[in-house]
This record gives sequence, structure tokens and C-alpha cells, in this order.
Amino acid sequence: MGRLENKIAIITGGASGMGAQMAKLFASEGATVIAADISEQNLANVSEIDGVEGMKLDVTSDENWAELTKNIVDKYGRIDILINNAGISSQKSPDDVTADDWALLHRINSFGPFLGIKQVKPYMIEAGKGAIVNTCSYTALIGSGTNPYTASKGSLRAIARAAAAELGKHNIRVNTVFPGVIETPMTANIGQFKEAMDALIRATPMGRLGKPEEVANASLFLASDEASYITGAELVIDGGYSAQ
Repeated sequence: MGRLENKIAIITGGASGMGAQMAKLFASEGATVIAADISEQNLANVSEIDGVEGMKLDVTSDENWAELTKNIVDKYGRIDILINNAGISSQKSPDDVTADDWALLHRINSFGPFLGIKQVKPYMIEAGKGAIVNTCSYTALIGSGTNPYTASKGSLRAIARAAAAELGKHNIRVNTVFPGVIETPMTANIGQFKEAMDALIRATPMGRLGKPEEVANASLFLASDEASYITGAELVIDGGYSAQ
């Protein structure tokens, strides 16, 4: 029997990178996975995985979230798991950041997860249980630069902790993973700057970048009943970088 047998799970950004790896792993552990993503092409690809259904979602739209969650409950009867994984990064120098840049990163990386929690919360409260896992970043734990990405992830960290405190009485667990630099399409452009990449690897105690499956495994644990008494936790997956 799988660790997520008969669970209904939403994974945002679930059609590529870490999200697609999570979708594949969760489905292999018995879950019915809704890979929610804005890319129609990526959704078509991930929907080919057994147990995964792709659904289009703009995480910054409250209306999209309301429609998605209602459709899932109408079809499957409930929502057991939400993985707030969708996110974008920015390579801009702080000196070049505009108000639009700041707003975009916060809309996707912070407001999107807030909306996800807002819209699944009533269904989970009614069911008397639920598990929410947020994909944050190690940059929210260290002095990683005055930029909108770090700020948006710091905001997500605060939202997750507040949600854990609020929803614990309803048996809804809210936990957060903090990946370091993981080998995904979003971070592939870092590889264009070999010196920076080499310096980052040298500064990481484990001497390498992370893999999507390593984040997926941690998220699986927090989403599963094995973590039944864990809420408000922060699990760092960065090869020891932030421990220094």
C-alpha cells in the first residue's frame, strides 16, 4: 500500500521541474494528483503519467483557485493535500529592480500560496484534516541579497507559520520545505555563469547541487500521515549551505 493511498493532492507548478517530480512520486505512492500549472504544453506532458491529471491554473487568480478547488471536490469528493510549489526567480541586480518586478515575484511566490491556502481551507476544515506543504527557499533563512525573490520567499515563510498556528485546531498541518539550488529548468540559467556556479558548489558542504527528487521525497514525508504530529516545521534541503 502506498504512503498516499487514496489521497487527493494538488501540486502547483506541477507540470515541470520539482513539481513534476513531486507529481510522479505522489502518484506512485497511491495519490490522485492534480498537477496545476499555467503551461498548457507542460500540462499535456505531465498528464501522461498514470495517476496525474493536469489542470490549468494561474496561481495569482483567486477566481482560478476557487474554480479549481470546486471542480476537484465535485469530481473527487475532497482535497487531502496541497503542495504550494509554483514559483519564479529573478536574476536582476537590486539596483535594476522595478516596482513591477517586485510585484510580480510577490504575486506568484507569496500571494499565490496564500490564495491556495485560502481556497482549500474550507474543504479541509469540513473534512477535519489536511496537509499543506509550501516550497520556500533557503534564501529566506540567510542574508541572500536585497531582492524581490528573497523577500517573496520570506513572506511565504511567514504566511506558512501563521497558517500552521491558525489551522492546527482543525487537524490541518502546514509545513514548509526550504530547497537550496536544485537542478531544475528554473535554475538552469545559473549554469551559464560557470564561475558563480562553481563558487556556489564549493560553498555547499555536500559539494553539489540538489536534485528534484530530494525535494520531492521531503515533501512526500510532510504530506503523508507519517508526519501526523508535525506542523509549522521548516525542513531545509540545501546540502548544508544555510548551516554555515
